[in-house]
Amino acid sequence: MNDVDGMKRELWPTTTLARRVYKFQHQGLAASTRVGYQILHTLLHPHARRPSLGAVSDLARRFDELLERDLANVQEGYYPERLLYGFPLAHYLRRIPAVALDLPKVAWRSYFGRYADLPADVDRSHYPDYYLRNFHWQTDGWLSERSADIYDAGVEFLFGGTADVMRRMAIPALVRSIDESGEIRPRILDVGCGTGRFLSQLAATVPKARLYGLDLSPYYLRRTRELVSADVPLTLAADNAEDMPWADGTFDVVTSVFLFHELPPKVRRIVASEMIRVVKPGGTVVVCDSAQLSDSPQLDDVLHAFPESYHEPFYRSYLRDDLAALFAEAGLEITGDEPHLVSKVVAGRRPQSSA
Repeated sequence: MNDVDGMKRELWPTTTLARRVYKFQHQGLAASTRVGYQILHTLLHPHARRPSLGAVSDLARRFDELLERDLANVQEGYYPERLLYGFPLAHYLRRIPAVALDLPKVAWRSYFGRYADLPADVDRSHYPDYYLRNFHWQTDGWLSERSADIYDAGVEFLFGGTADVMRRMAIPALVRSIDESGEIRPRILDVGCGTGRFLSQLAATVPKARLYGLDLSPYYLRRTRELVSADVPLTLAADNAEDMPWADGTFDVVTSVFLFHELPPKVRRIVASEMIRVVKPGGTVVVCDSAQLSDSPQLDDVLHAFPESYHEPFYRSYLRDDLAALFAEAGLEITGDEPHLVSKVVAGRRPQSSA
């Protein structure tokens, strides 16, 4: 058993049937999105090089390992079984028409390089320059209710239903840190929380935690407020991660999921330093983001193909900007650095003696 928030959480003895149901669910999701993804990839970048057979084989192996790790994490008590079956398929299916209707606009931006096609009412003075663009060529960038409503469906489509699974890989390091600290009501901050998918997983995993989310998009924060139960103590801040509105050492754990690959190199370092500043000495920082060449060189073709099709202006520099080394340089004591499918998780502690 693990003891988190003063609650004993029973380990889940995985039956053969339960394992098969879980794997069938995710294999079906991956198979059902594969053809559509290939069509979209060809539409956006018809001359993109195809991944090698070796890369395809490695992706298949990593996919199976990710599912096995997800099951093992539940068996070991890191998060509850219900997270394995929390994929909101009906919600995403209802967004398919909106996503499909948006594809011509996405293709138009891709062909003509219109990466700054944002709503006319956006006050650009409120946001840093690097943020004012259509990441993934998506309509409105991060700056509309409509974008926030369909974002998660689009991400799960691109990752074959594994985005939430990869997010969960950040939870074990967080739970171990809380176990070791013995904190009854830990304060946990998620930086770049987006629509709150990871915060909702944390709410189910650490039910007594006081959760905080920071994001530049007020529209995505509204979606977070809808997604996370009203019973959960949750504080949200529409603010810049380069200058967080909290005092030094405010949080027991600070996390970030799929943020750093969308930041310029200099900003990555500023945000990393801020994350370390606001976590308490001895506290833990956990980052989940895209795989990098340092840990996944066999996926070179796959990783380099991503920014060719989807507007990710800082991704190429990110691939060589090793996250573990970046956080170590910022002062974090690295305790973990693991790849999971096309993602990775880096974890570390702020030194007790840090000023």
